[in-house]
Amino acid sequence: MNVAMNLAQGLPRHCLKAVGTRSARLSRGLCTRVSASASAGEQFDFDLFTIGAGSGGVRGSRFASSYGAKVAVCELPFDYISSDTKGGVGGTCVLRGCVPKKLMVYASEYAEEFKASQGFGWTLPPGAATHSWTAFIEAKRKELQRLNGAYKNTLKNAKVELVEGRGRVVDAHTVEVDGKRYRAKNILIAVGGKPHKLDIPGAELCITSDEALELPACPQKVAVLGGGYIAVEFAGIFSRFGAEVHTVYRQPLPLRGFDEEVRKFAAEQYAAAGLHLHAGCNPVSVSKQPNGKLSLVVKGPDGATSTLTDLDQVMMATGRVPKTSGLGLEEAGVKMGSKGQVLVDEYCRTNVPSIWAVGDVIDRIQLTPVALMEGMAVAKSVAHNTPTVPDYFAVPSAVFSNPEIATVGYSEEQAAEKYGDVDIYTTSFKPMRNTISGSPIRTFMKIVVDAASQKVVGMHMVGAEAAEIMQGFAVAVKVGATKQQLDSVVGIHPSAAEEFVTMRTVSRQVRKPA
Repeated sequence: MNVAMNLAQGLPRHCLKAVGTRSARLSRGLCTRVSASASAGEQFDFDLFTIGAGSGGVRGSRFASSYGAKVAVCELPFDYISSDTKGGVGGTCVLRGCVPKKLMVYASEYAEEFKASQGFGWTLPPGAATHSWTAFIEAKRKELQRLNGAYKNTLKNAKVELVEGRGRVVDAHTVEVDGKRYRAKNILIAVGGKPHKLDIPGAELCITSDEALELPACPQKVAVLGGGYIAVEFAGIFSRFGAEVHTVYRQPLPLRGFDEEVRKFAAEQYAAAGLHLHAGCNPVSVSKQPNGKLSLVVKGPDGATSTLTDLDQVMMATGRVPKTSGLGLEEAGVKMGSKGQVLVDEYCRTNVPSIWAVGDVIDRIQLTPVALMEGMAVAKSVAHNTPTVPDYFAVPSAVFSNPEIATVGYSEEQAAEKYGDVDIYTTSFKPMRNTISGSPIRTFMKIVVDAASQKVVGMHMVGAEAAEIMQGFAVAVKVGATKQQLDSVVGIHPSAAEEFVTMRTVSRQVRKPA
């Protein structure tokens, strides 16, 4: 997430305008190079062959087809947990990421709502509200099966040929799928990433986000290793379901790469919500106890070790890595990064002119909407005679933890580094619902303004419905709205969102040294 945040917020609009100008100048030359990268008169089975039918791969494939290209995409057979032989049309987000995770968030929220309702006069007889984990998992699986089928139909309706199997790049214009070879003018790599496990004793006893979405029962006591967005999201899910949750992370605060004030406030709220936070701690080992439960040894900031015992699960949410092993890219001459990511230029094209890559596999911004944007850009570049550079300025993102977090634009630290002088507006309050429900959770909002131009360059929120609220305000940041223009908007009352248009007093001014 740190890489994502830095790139999303570190490419200001004027830089992207310059790239866009260069794109226009190179428009004719780019398409000429692409079409001329193969021998003159060479025949191909497809204009574009995509490896990976996740969000970016499907978007790029179907739009390239709509522009007149003959397109195929290959993907592994469907399963709920990915492996070297299983995957499924829809990819990580749809099958084992954003969608099933959000369904788990929804399911866990009901427990909190039942409790909160008592503050509003509702009474639930003992045992009236029970939860069937099995029923929920089956409902989730049914929805994922539906989505898998819907994505297949999307490809079919777009006249994209679906080839089931494991794809491998043979050379600049050849893809092999389970022994059968296909020739393509262009190849798009969209295989995504996979969970990364720490190399510690007992790592094989730990689960990742894939397995966490398919657990046969909700753990009663669980340790979540990691301080990124996946870690805090699952910690919140398990906690709301009633589990004792221990979150272990190496940094002083969770969510590295986010605004520092947001990180501090979020950590305070996580603790208030019941999480046991083990900041500055390193996992040492995991072992199985005689009773079948797990023990986790951690080393604290002072170097002393302690042990968490009787854990039902230990979940490693310690990052994701590009799924490029065995893909044949290096043999085909494609340059790779130190983490296995595919190196691409501003058009998402590799050093091999006919091979392109989008999504998590290029390790820029690991967000589904970004992969969609990149897939669309490649489709335009290779099939629409319109060389297109993805626009990474002001990409909003959300963390579906408890409480929720949403952000767009620069953090205070990034803005101060870029602009020098910035004005900061903040507010923190207990939401109206929580004044009666009894919940201790508070909301925090922040606006970052470039002092010279008075443009709003960053907005951040920790609190209920943050993602829904931030999506709208992301438009304001994207188009360069000023603080005065934000202030001129009439708020919707009573709502939390209105606070973003009623913060009139500067909380602090950050100024570069004289």
